[in-house]
Amino acid sequence: MNGFPVTVGDSTSFSKTIAESDVYLFAGITGDFAANHVNEEYMRGSAYGHRVVHGALLIGFMSTTSTLMSSASAQGGEVPMSLGYDRIRFLAPVFIGDTVEVRYVISAIDPIRRRATAKIEIVNQARELVAVAEHILKWVKR
Repeated sequence: MNGFPVTVGDSTSFSKTIAESDVYLFAGITGDFAANHVNEEYMRGSAYGHRVVHGALLIGFMSTTSTLMSSASAQGGEVPMSLGYDRIRFLAPVFIGDTVEVRYVISAIDPIRRRATAKIEIVNQARELVAVAEHILKWVKR
């Protein structure tokens, strides 16, 4: 379609088991040492019963899939760049030790503006939907 580098339905995915070290390294990088992420005893008394993974870390995993799509779709004179994430929602908690799979699917393209929109879904090991978002990629000249 007009030489556009992706088509509706193109997809990629990324899967990872989240380790305690992932959470602590992320907390150290961002400075987000909120008790709900790093204090098991504090969270034991909550409705969740355990520490929850940073939502922003999940967004980082979304970025991983957009990079995978970008790498697969880069062509000669253009570079794919992220324009950002919209409609981000955290639907269920993700805990240390959970395995998440991030699915990235191109849902719309605008070849005139050189943009593609993708639907992103994250599921846990029980196949429960835990997060969603939309992402916009734009191809710019080198």
